[in-house]
Parts: sequence; structure tokens; C-alpha cells
Amino acid sequence: MSYACLLSGRTLLASVAVATVLATPAAAQERKQYEIELGIGGAVAPRYDGSDSYAFSPFPIISFGRFYLPGVGQVVEGNRKTGIYFYPSFGFQGERSASDNRDLAGTKTVDWALELGLGAGFRTDHLRVFAQARQGLNGHTGQVGELGFDGIFYPVDKLEVSAGPRIGLASDSYMDTYFGVTSAEAAASGGALSAYDPSGGFKSVGLETQVSYDLTDRTRLHMKAGYDRLVGDAADSPIADAGSKNQFHVGLGVSYKFSFNLFD
Repeated sequence: MSYACLLSGRTLLASVAVATVLATPAAAQERKQYEIELGIGGAVAPRYDGSDSYAFSPFPIISFGRFYLPGVGQVVEGNRKTGIYFYPSFGFQGERSASDNRDLAGTKTVDWALELGLGAGFRTDHLRVFAQARQGLNGHTGQVGELGFDGIFYPVDKLEVSAGPRIGLASDSYMDTYFGVTSAEAAASGGALSAYDPSGGFKSVGLETQVSYDLTDRTRLHMKAGYDRLVGDAADSPIADAGSKNQFHVGLGVSYKFSFNLFD
């Protein structure tokens, strides 16, 4: 299954694996053409990038276990699929204001931001590698990306466990928005923060694990937990110095699988 939903700081990321896995086309009449998992969960994570305080927020679960393209056939087939896949990636950054934490005293409010992009990866029964990139809109106009590698294991029937390293990247514009401090903000902070102009590049390194368990043939329980360490200019930011360079998140959710045909 291609499930990737997490809350990082106040960022909601739901990556929906839709197409395309390189597979042998199958006749649509033999099975349902589409299997979609929809669900909801909740996660505890830092309030914003570099925060040392945490908050609870909901997140969606969206995944395709089977996906059919007319004229091509079945291009995504089952949980244990092998091949190259592509997926849309989106994220949401909530508004950040000085009232969120006293460590932000003097900083200007950063409006909410929507992030839209694409991802691609390769997986086998026991391996998954992926990369994704998104463009920010509204609150920030920078670019963010993530690289990941997972080992996938099946300790017992109905249980899937994956774990591996993550690398986060961000552009100059993103870093300026969330880790930069202007001279005016430094003055308004009363000396608590110093002026800082970060550059883009590597933002974090970390580890993430996910556990999915089939409660029934259609209902799945998901748990995800991870740790990220801010690096580079993000780690050197006064925002991170006042907060924390260590960022943890943990989430729990449940999903239900729907099966249907559109083309007969």
C-alpha cells in the first residue's frame, strides 16, 4: 500500500500514490478496477518548524491499492506491488504567529501556505525509495522536497512495517520565511532574536517508521512515528536556537477500503 500521511510541525502532508506502477495489464472484468482507502487520523507534532512545543492535529489518509487506466489496464495492483510509481503530493502549513510561542516574540505573522507538487519512487515487496517536491503558495512561495528510503517487512500475517531514513530540503524563499529573522523582527524581539538570513539546501535528516495492520479485509489501522534533526542553515537559525533542533512526530489513524468499477 502506498500510504504517506504525516504532520510535520504544523504541516499536513498527504501524498497520494495514484499512478503509474509498471505492471502487466490485467483484464478489468476479472476484478474491481479501483480500490481506494480513505480515512482519518490524528498526530502530535511541533507547532511549527523549529518549535519545542507540540500540538495535536488531524490528518487525512488517501491511498489507491488498485488503479485502472482505460486502454492500459491495471497499473497499480495490491499492497505488495513492484515497479516505478508516480503520485501527486500536497501539503499545508498553518498560520504561524508570535502568539503561538514566546520564542517567536517580535516576529511577523506568516500566513497559511498550500504546497502542491509531485513525487516518484520505486518499490518491491521489501524496499521503497522515493523523492518528492512541492511548490508553496500564499504563506510562502518557496520549494520543499524530501528523499526517503524504506525497508518493508511483514512480521506476521496482516501486519506491514516499514522504516527508513529521510532527508528534507528547502529553497531560499522557504528558509527565509520560516527560519529567517529580519532586522526589524530582531529589534522588536527586544534582543531575544538576532537578525538572520538563511540559504536554501538541506533542512533536516531523520528516521521514520510506519506500521499498518489489517483489522478486517477493508479496515486498516495505521501508526506513524518519526524524528527529524534540523541541519544546515535551519539548525543555525535563532528560531531553532530558541526552540529545538529536534523534531518528533507520532500519529495514529484508521482507513476503510472502497472497491468499484467505472469502465465495464
